[in-house]
Amino acid sequence: MTVMDRLKRLTGEEEKVAGKGGRSEIVSDLRRRIDAVMERRTQRIAPLQERVFREDGAKDILEVVGGSILENDRGACLVRDEVLQGAERYGKMTVAEMKRFAMEHLALLARDGRLTDLNPRDALFLDTETTGLSGGTGTTAFLIGLGWFEGSSLVIRQIFLRDFADEAAGLRLLREIVKEKGFLVTFNGKAFDVGLLSARFVMNRLADPFGDLPHLDLLFPSRRLLGHRLENCRLGTLEEQVLFFRRRDDVPGHEIPARYFEWLRCRDGELMRDVFEHNRFDLVSMAALSTHLAGLVDADPRNRREMEEDLLAAARLRLNRGDEGGARRMLEFLLQEGQWETMGLVVHEAARELSLIHKRRGEWDKARRLWEWMLEHRLGDFFATVELAKWCEHRARDFKGALEVVDLALERGGATPDERDDLLYRRSRLLRRCGRDAE
Repeated sequence: MTVMDRLKRLTGEEEKVAGKGGRSEIVSDLRRRIDAVMERRTQRIAPLQERVFREDGAKDILEVVGGSILENDRGACLVRDEVLQGAERYGKMTVAEMKRFAMEHLALLARDGRLTDLNPRDALFLDTETTGLSGGTGTTAFLIGLGWFEGSSLVIRQIFLRDFADEAAGLRLLREIVKEKGFLVTFNGKAFDVGLLSARFVMNRLADPFGDLPHLDLLFPSRRLLGHRLENCRLGTLEEQVLFFRRRDDVPGHEIPARYFEWLRCRDGELMRDVFEHNRFDLVSMAALSTHLAGLVDADPRNRREMEEDLLAAARLRLNRGDEGGARRMLEFLLQEGQWETMGLVVHEAARELSLIHKRRGEWDKARRLWEWMLEHRLGDFFATVELAKWCEHRARDFKGALEVVDLALERGGATPDERDDLLYRRSRLLRRCGRDAE
């Protein structure tokens, strides 16, 4: 099939060009047909409200989810706004309580000191629903959910693309909102949402508003602080087991792309009702999770209600972020609250971490007492045995005392093969330093 034949099929014309004249007439005819094709393309991407294509019985999406059609210089899209009042409760928190996070704690979670100088009202919570879960340049964010605090309320704004032609208008609106905020909060947004949206901005010839915007991705601190006791760190799991919030009849995330493609086919707003609700709950959960995680890393021990193992993970996070003073206060609190008689695992690990802080600071008496307490309640503990033996040998120059510590651990048993080899090697050296032959 020739180019001319294809153009005739596209334009629906049957007349023949041959015999109408020379080359200039053929070129003119080609231009006319191309213009006709482009005109039809323009008609295909005209604003949705000018088209009539809903199947019989399909409900208008504005009747189902509410909102309105917003127009700008790049077209139009559907925008739905909702205000959640401060007294509304989601799980263990009210909306007003979700705003009660200290920015210094968010800065610690994000590892970005710029957040310290900002305010909770500068936060922009972002979550997208897309045409695919694996990303790529062919993936479009058809629903962009945004949330921010105004007073004690949480404002939810959802930008919906009724068709792919609405994308530029939706991105233009998103860009205007992002520019008004100070930092971004997402859940796995660094790996997915933000990268996807940045690519779509480029493809629509719009400036990317994210750039160097401070970004707290809640997935990473959730893994560090809560992953030790959860089967996984999906947002749904965190909602149920940490925030004590359970969704009812929630649409599974893997079904959402198919629902959108079905919407494009039949334009039934009921298909999108649960998708809007799913996106809304994601935003609320991110706000609540931000406050919960910020509270965990608060080094002030007053009014502690969190699980001890979570506080231990938070102390270790502070150590990892270079805040030794804050970590020390948290560990001391755990030791004060813990039961030394039973020497639970959390208390034991807290004593281990605190003893290493004392050791780095040259506070040898404090470190030694911790190692002795650890051995008193867990005879044969390899870490405490080695540290106390090293202190006796190198700090106190008490070789016989070091040898007694090692012998006691060997008699107690329970060491792994590698640990036992280490103790035997240390014992052999200590025997020589005591002036005795190796036994």
